[in-house]
Order: sequence, then C-alpha cells, then structure tokens
Amino acid sequence: MAVTESEADSTHRGTPAVHEGILRRQSARESAARTYARALPIVPVRARGLTIEGADGRRYLDCLSGAGALALGHNHPVVLEAIRTVLDSGAPLSVLDLATPVKDAFITELFRTLPAGFADRARVQFCGPAGTDAVEAALKLVRAATGRSGILAFTGAYHGMTAGALAASGGAPDLQVGRLPYPQDYRCPFGVGGPRGAELAARWTESVLDDPKSGVPRPAGMILEPVQGEGGVIPAPDDWLRRMRRVTADRSIPLIADEVQTGVGRTGAFWAVDHSGITPDVMVLSKAIGGSLPLAVVVYREELDVWQPGAHAGTFRGNQLAMAAGTATLAYVRENGLAARAATLGAHMVKQLRQLQDEFACVGDVRGRGLMIGVELVDPAGGSVPEARGAETDGWDSAPAPHPADPELAVAVQRECLDRGLIVELGGRHNSVVRLLPPLTISDEQASAVLDRLADAVTAANRDRRRTG
Repeated sequence: MAVTESEADSTHRGTPAVHEGILRRQSARESAARTYARALPIVPVRARGLTIEGADGRRYLDCLSGAGALALGHNHPVVLEAIRTVLDSGAPLSVLDLATPVKDAFITELFRTLPAGFADRARVQFCGPAGTDAVEAALKLVRAATGRSGILAFTGAYHGMTAGALAASGGAPDLQVGRLPYPQDYRCPFGVGGPRGAELAARWTESVLDDPKSGVPRPAGMILEPVQGEGGVIPAPDDWLRRMRRVTADRSIPLIADEVQTGVGRTGAFWAVDHSGITPDVMVLSKAIGGSLPLAVVVYREELDVWQPGAHAGTFRGNQLAMAAGTATLAYVRENGLAARAATLGAHMVKQLRQLQDEFACVGDVRGRGLMIGVELVDPAGGSVPEARGAETDGWDSAPAPHPADPELAVAVQRECLDRGLIVELGGRHNSVVRLLPPLTISDEQASAVLDRLADAVTAANRDRRRTG
C-alpha cells in the first residue's frame, strides 16, 4: 500500500492517479463505519469558501460544509488570521480548563450572542470536542440537578453517536428515553399537519406528563432540536416551541435546546430558538462555534450548576485554536448580519426549489429555515402513505397524503450532483431528503449555481428512473 513513484511525482499536479491511489488505500485501511467517503468519493486538497478542489483537479461547490460546521466556509481569512495569531503568540494550545485570554474572549463573544437575559444568569461548561460530548454533558447535568433520571426526546431526533446521545436519537436501538411526536406538515404523525397537527403533538406531550398512568414519570429533562437536521430538515413551529417551553417550565423540567447544527446564524437567526423567543434552560453548542475546529460547550442556567469539581471533564476541552477561530467566527457572523442574510437567501432558495416540486412529481416537499434546506424525494408510483389519511373521517382538514419516500432516487440525485460538481448530504427518516447546508457567506451567484446543478441532477435522476422503471 505504499505510495508509488508515479503517484508521488504527480501529487502537486492533481491527477487521477493520486485521487484513485488515496481512495484505494482509504478503502483498504479505514473502518467500515465511514460514511461520507462512500457517497462522496473525492479527495479534497484545497478549499476556500464554498469551493473544494480535489486531488483529481476537479472543483466542487460544497453544500455539506463539514455537516454544518463551516459557517464561513473553508479557510475564511478571519478564521485563518485568528489561528495564526495564537500560533505566533507562543500561547499554549491546550490548557484543560485553565483560564486564558483566548478563552475569556471566546466566552465574552459567545455570551454576547445568547438569547436575551440568558447570559446574565448563565454558566458554561467546556466538554469534549464534539457535539455528542456536549449532549452527554447536558443529560448528565439535568440528572444531577433534578435528582431524576428519565429524559424526554422526540421522534426523528439526532443528538449524536455516543451512548447517551444515541439513546435520545431517533435511531436508538432500544428504549431508554421516552419519545414524543415532533410536529411536521408533510408527514404529520396525526395526518393533519399545520397548526392542528402541532396542537395535537403538544396535547400528547401534556398527557404523557400529566397522566399518572402514562408510564412516564417526571423526567430530568426534555431535549429537542429547534430544526431537526438529520431527521429531514423539519423546522419546529414557533408556537409549538413556546408551548414546550411553558409545558416544561410549569412542571419544573429543564428544557435542553440542541443547537449543535442550527446555531450561529444557520437558520436565519443567531440561535434557532430566537425565532420563537424562548429561552431554554440548557443550550448544547458545537460545530460552527469552533470556526471549523473541534469545540463543544453546554451553556445553562446558574441554578442548575450543582456539579462538584471534577464532576465533568474532558482532556481536549481547552483547545485554544478552536476558541480563537470560534471567537472570530461568532463576531464575524454577528457584525456582518449573516443570520439575516441566511434568512433572506434561504427563503429565496426554497422558493426557487419549489418550482422543482411543481415540475417533478418525485419532489414531494421542499422545506427549511434559513440556509438549512431539505428536498424530500418520493415515489409517485408507490401510492400514498395510508397513515397520512387517518384524520379524514374526524372532521378535521387532513394534510395531503404523501407518497412513499424514495431513498434510491435520493442516492441517484446525490450522485448526479457530484458529477456536476455539487456536494450535498442526504438525511431524513428514510434517507430520502437531499440536504443543503451551504456556508453563510455564499453569494447570490453561487446560490444560483447550486440551484441550477441540483435542478439538473433531479432532472437526470428522474429521467433515468423512468427509463429503468
């Protein structure tokens, strides 16, 4: 598996030999658990903003953005300058939980962005470097603070891949956490969608908590995503979020907002909870807060700060480069109004994509908030999902019955996108949602190019499906 002489000689030129050789060695040496590498067989060697250049010399528009971690895109100048400043200063790079000027600046900038009134009475805990580590810390915190053990989460959720975070996610292998219905329009669990569906979801939650025979004792906390990402890009209705805030506050249940993917302007507000105006008890933050480097924190009400020294820790919680990059990113997003920009551009992109929905029956739904956008692909020939019609006899206005999800078509669209130099992610309950997570710095011209390439990919994949179907 050594690098051949011909491969080594051509490394600087960006050739198929280098590209194929690296992919071949990756396949032979890396874990079978690798994911993106299977669907996106590229070898990035350079990147700037929205653009990635591969070892084969091809250029791609990156609408994956490190699974949402790159708020400013690849190698933004303010991020690089922040990192160079720390490196050139001689400052220590890893300091556990010691106080440093770099950390102090990061916390100051972070607290400046928090929901109104939250920072004045908040505490922050630096965790391990990933979002799932912060989720684990949040669950541990509310259990310690309340003396209770149960957790309530929602269908379709994704909170990470460590044991506790996975147990609260939609793909949990067994039942350790109570599940509640998450409202959505297209595949409403009650078959009605809209405000009525959200109302039923809220009533179900209240019933579970208030019925002494529900089998669900008062939990230590409730964790939710203001917009479900991996669950299929499903924005929670603002009224429902406000209802969940009242439900939990009235019953002394800490509310945990998982803003790992939705934070730092992604949804058109600095934090996704800002849309509804709620202030959770705990916020779980990672991805974009590190400015492309690993960083995760839990911010929570000071009343919950019952931990004893050493009750929670992590060797790499003192990553100075990530804190510096994070400070620069947070400040840049705030000072340049990138959240508002994401709201405006995202709404335009969704409007344009809905033209695909009108043109192609295989595009079942287009939804999103800000620059967190999903296109759900379906099989029009597969009929409609029976459960979605259940409310028709109850005197309510039922939601349109959706067609079955089509994950094979989604894979084909993703492949066609890559052939056209566009990187997109797949997600959703059935892995049938094409997801767009472009950097907040994407230009109007780049957004148009993304939409054109995606439209071409859907056209090609749909044409091929009809030929083979």
